[in-house]
Amino acid sequence: MDLGLRGRVALVSGASRGIGKAVARALAAEGCSVAICARGEEELARTAVEVGALNGGKVLPVALDLTVPGAAREFTERAAGGLGGIDVLVNNLGGNRRKRFEETTDEDWSELLELNLLAGLRLSREAIPRMRERGGGAIVFVSSLFGRETGGPGLSLYNATKSAVISAARIMALELAPEGIRVNSVAPGSIRFPGGSWDRRVREDPEGMERFVADHLPLGRFGTAEEVADLVAYLASSRAGLVTGACLAVDGGQGRSLI
Repeated sequence: MDLGLRGRVALVSGASRGIGKAVARALAAEGCSVAICARGEEELARTAVEVGALNGGKVLPVALDLTVPGAAREFTERAAGGLGGIDVLVNNLGGNRRKRFEETTDEDWSELLELNLLAGLRLSREAIPRMRERGGGAIVFVSSLFGRETGGPGLSLYNATKSAVISAARIMALELAPEGIRVNSVAPGSIRFPGGSWDRRVREDPEGMERFVADHLPLGRFGTAEEVADLVAYLASSRAGLVTGACLAVDGGQGRSLI
C-alpha cells in the first residue's frame, strides 16, 4: 500500500535507536525526507547513514538534547530550513526511572516530565506553525501500554507522564482539527530491540523472561520496533485521514484496557 508520504518532511525525536530509529527508517522508505535528533552524535550519525540509504540521502541529523530550553526551536528551524518545511512530527523521546512512589523526588518528577511530556509538547508547539504553512500535517506521540492502564509498583513516574501524553494529544487533536492537523498517540507494549531494556532483561534472565512471555504476551513473543514504526507511518499518512485524537495500542494483546 502506498501511504502517500513521498515528498513529505518528517521530524523524529529520540531517533538514534529503537522505536525512533525504526520510525525514521519506515518514513524514509515511504519517501519522506527525515530530520532526526538525539543526544548521542555518533549513534545518530550511524542512523542517518541507514535512513539516507532508504530515501536517497534526504536525511538531516541534529544532535541535541530536547530537554534543554531552546532545543525544540533549534531542531524545527534547522529541519524546516534544511528540508523545506514540516509535515509530520513523531514525538518519540522518552525514558523511565523505577522507584517506589515514596522514594521519588521532585527532581525525579521534573526530569521525567521533561523527558516524556514537555519535550514533545515544546516540539509540537514549534512544529504546528510550520504545518499550518503547508496546509496541514500529522503529529504522533509515542506513549506506552502503561499510559493507558495501570503498570505496577515502581512505575508512578512512568505511568503518570505517559498518561499525560495521551491526554494532551487528545486535546491537541480537537483544537487542531479545523486546520487539518491530526494528532494521535500510540501505546506500545513490551518491545524488544538491541540495547533496549527488554533485550537486557532477556540476556540477564532468559528463564524469567520466558515465564513473563508465557504469562503476559498472548502472541508468545515480544513486539519489534518495526511493528510500532509501521503503525506510526500509517498514522502520519493521508491513509489515516479520518484518524485523529486516537490512542492505538500496538501490544500483541498484552493490554487489558477495554478502550
